[in-house]
Amino acid sequence: MKRIKMTYKFIDLFAGAGGLSEGFIQAGFEPIAHVEIENSACNTLRTRAAYHYLKATQKYETYVSYLKGELTRDHLHSQVPMEIMNSVINRPIGIDNNYIIQEQIDKCLGSDKVDLIIGGPPCQAYSIAGRSRSKTKMEGDPRNYLFVQYAEYLERYQPKMFVFENVLGLKSAKKGHYLKEMEELFNKIGYQIKLFTLEAKNFGVLQNRKRIVILGWKAQLKINIPNLEGIINNSNYLVNDLLNDLPAIQAGEGTDRFLDYKTETTEYLKFNSIRSENDILTQHIARPHREQDKEIYKIAVKKWEKEHERLNYNDLPERLKTHQNRTSFNDRFKVVAADLPYSQTVVAHISKDGHYYIHPDIHQNRSISVREAARLQSFPDDYYFEGNLEGGNRTAAFKQIGNAVPPLMAKEIAKQIKSLLHEK
Repeated sequence: MKRIKMTYKFIDLFAGAGGLSEGFIQAGFEPIAHVEIENSACNTLRTRAAYHYLKATQKYETYVSYLKGELTRDHLHSQVPMEIMNSVINRPIGIDNNYIIQEQIDKCLGSDKVDLIIGGPPCQAYSIAGRSRSKTKMEGDPRNYLFVQYAEYLERYQPKMFVFENVLGLKSAKKGHYLKEMEELFNKIGYQIKLFTLEAKNFGVLQNRKRIVILGWKAQLKINIPNLEGIINNSNYLVNDLLNDLPAIQAGEGTDRFLDYKTETTEYLKFNSIRSENDILTQHIARPHREQDKEIYKIAVKKWEKEHERLNYNDLPERLKTHQNRTSFNDRFKVVAADLPYSQTVVAHISKDGHYYIHPDIHQNRSISVREAARLQSFPDDYYFEGNLEGGNRTAAFKQIGNAVPPLMAKEIAKQIKSLLHEK
């Protein structure tokens, strides 16, 4: 069976749960392959590939049946051509696996050519937080040089352009040494680059999330790269526009597969295609909390409601203080304020605890659910995050969401690149 045709073809390296890829697909690009090391993220990518295939072939009801829990994951994946399932490659990128990965990509590619490579290596090696937790400041960590592997794929497939996404710390890691090495390497293999510091809130995402995006292009194309930093999507939406149609649940409650929405969709959700009329609400699941933490959550919410101020850990009653570190991370308990135009940055640590992501409704008294976190990242409600086991996994889902690129931001970048490729 032939692959469903789109305009331009891309490979996604270090794909994660597919947030960057989703934006490009929504903009009309065709994925040839996704390469990802985490098994649970690969299951998510396969399920999303099933969604796109079934929707394009007028079999969307099969996917809805899966979201309702009427089909198993294996059954869903079996409804999709094997070559599409095999385009998700569950292997670590590196010298031990590149030959096998590239052989599989070549099978997916056939006689076609790659127009674009997207993706960004794991950010721990460059992030300021990662370096602060490392005794060696990440010196000698092999992830520092995964961009060399990225360059190998550029050399092999010769795309017209590439998109390299990472954390702000990339600019300061080893005093900019890694960034300089990247530029020299990309130039050496025939690509010019331009670095942008982007804020997700300027792309319609209701989240304060800053990231580095490097656009690369073949030097001979002489492309006039647009100023991505000049894109500003001012809106009057608030975080509450993401939350108020969801049913109230308590800590430890929620349903993984099927739950009714509380109200009709909001203008924000509809305009940005996060929720549609046919969506099935899934993964609105909240983690359980200790009574002590829930007491702190109430204090944090009350302080925001009454004073519009964040809770300082040192202001808590002594009986509620269990952390020895009283000089840093004093905002470790933080409310996702409904009355602000964006939330704090959603990061992978949300998979460990929810203290930094307290729901603003004091009566629910919990941290945000998987679906709420996904919405803050601008994932559509029909995007299902898989775990390692059948039936999903809350921790795995949170980790995938925290590591992802917001699809809304990715879509706008994709639209800009599509215009450039059309010109050429």
